[in-house]
Amino acid sequence: MENDIIFKPLQFRNLTVKNRIFRSSISGRWDNYDGSGTQARINWEEKFARGGVGAIITSFVPVAIRGRIMPNYATIHCDERIPFWRKVGEKVHEYDCKLILQLSHSGRQQDIGGVENDGLKALSSTSKTESFHGLLCQAMTLTEIKETIQMFADGARRARLAGLDGIELHSGNGYLFNQFLSSGINDRTDEYGGSLENRARFLLDVIRAIRKEVGEDFHLQFKISAIDYNDAVIPWEKPGNTLEESVQICKWAEEAGADAVHVSVGSLFPHPLNPIGDFNFEVITKTYDTMLSSGNQTIRNYILFRYKLLNPIFKFLWNRVKKQLPPPAFNGNYVSDDEMRKLLIENQGRNLLSSRAIKQAVNIPVLCTGGFQQGSFIRQAIDDGYCDGVTIARQLIANNDLPKQLQQGKDLPDRPCTYCNKCLLNVIENPLGCYELSRFDNDYEAMMTEVMSVFHGDESAKHNTEVPVLHV
Repeated sequence: MENDIIFKPLQFRNLTVKNRIFRSSISGRWDNYDGSGTQARINWEEKFARGGVGAIITSFVPVAIRGRIMPNYATIHCDERIPFWRKVGEKVHEYDCKLILQLSHSGRQQDIGGVENDGLKALSSTSKTESFHGLLCQAMTLTEIKETIQMFADGARRARLAGLDGIELHSGNGYLFNQFLSSGINDRTDEYGGSLENRARFLLDVIRAIRKEVGEDFHLQFKISAIDYNDAVIPWEKPGNTLEESVQICKWAEEAGADAVHVSVGSLFPHPLNPIGDFNFEVITKTYDTMLSSGNQTIRNYILFRYKLLNPIFKFLWNRVKKQLPPPAFNGNYVSDDEMRKLLIENQGRNLLSSRAIKQAVNIPVLCTGGFQQGSFIRQAIDDGYCDGVTIARQLIANNDLPKQLQQGKDLPDRPCTYCNKCLLNVIENPLGCYELSRFDNDYEAMMTEVMSVFHGDESAKHNTEVPVLHV
């Protein structure tokens, strides 16, 4: 495997990553309510660094308390957070792994605002209620937009001061940037709405502000939903951005100073196409009650989840967009197990056609997310010019050491991810981990031991609390 493209370094403008496998952003409620970090998060990121990924893109890291998805996520909204993120970076660096901090803001997609946001409508590009959960919001004023731009710039400054390797702007999957970019959501009539150029202005202003704050030599990438499919669940919603529009946004972002593009899909999260796979009603019925007070459509959703006779209605709405997808770019016909081959064909690499279109239009590396776990498939995606590297979340939760297994010559891990999505459906209420019991030989205790292992690190770990100063 000496010449394996998966394990050749990926060179960005200001960063070199040892291989082409990135741990994609995946969020667990590991931290303190106020957004200060814990040893559990350090242990969580260490799992993947130890497993051999080239870089870790952190979970959603809010640049403002007003922009959190839910409590118990470590934030980067103040200088006091710098020492904690330095500690995370130092641990990850022990494994020759890079750490890229995902700077984020929920906008209206705020699942659980927390007590600090009680009584406050979420900030967004629009005042239109989010249609899936019915999350309330208010359109940002120009002053609030300018303040938020600076919050992102300050977050980048803190990431650099923490000694991290770069930042990612989460501008896909229905969060704040996506709410500005998408024609299906943004209904503004000022300079931040209307034309594609205006809708892209917020993202481009943030990129330029970050470059002014931290300089040109700090890695900056952004995640984008190549196609919104904004009407995927609620048919009367506008469809949102097309691939052609996203290609243009990527070209503008490169000109503004972005070093890489991270390609995803969908203008909400979760979305039928992200994470693609199963929707388990048994799990969501147990966890969705945590969100019942969050929006004016959550009770409707809970009823659809809770009562089996109504499940087919939701399944129809949830799965119909999958029938609109073009055939996969290619598939793993060489997998002997019929069931796994079917799962891989349905779920692996379904964003590759979009990432290839973007890669052909820009001069910066392109990363692609989407259910990757098969070595031969990843090699073909890179060799054939669909992307420069892949980002993986659920499949690395199932197998933290997936890169090492592929490097040993395996085409699939010993116990592949089944795309059940129980990990993500549990995370609203429970610790993040693999909840597919069949992967643990139906041993519930063994499954819980693995899920809870993240809490068993060095609780006495200390870190330097001195806040440094950045000179650009």
